[in-house]
Amino acid sequence: MTEQITVSVYSKVANAYRGASDSERRKLDLLVNLRLREATGTCRSLQEVMEELSRNAQQRGLTPEILRSILDEE
Repeated sequence: MTEQITVSVYSKVANAYRGASDSERRKLDLLVNLRLREATGTCRSLQEVMEELSRNAQQRGLTPEILRSILDEE
């Protein structure tokens, strides 16, 4: 069973989501659902989860400049 919720995202993210195909949107929905489930299904705080995600992204080479570039893409 699923429910709809509202999540605030950057406008470019919202535009990319709206422009995605039905298949791509379903995949993104699943990815977001899994990440939120992971974040809320543990005893860790949201801050701890966000810090872990940040560390993982940095370890994989994501820099603030790369992230900014990704968010600025149209």
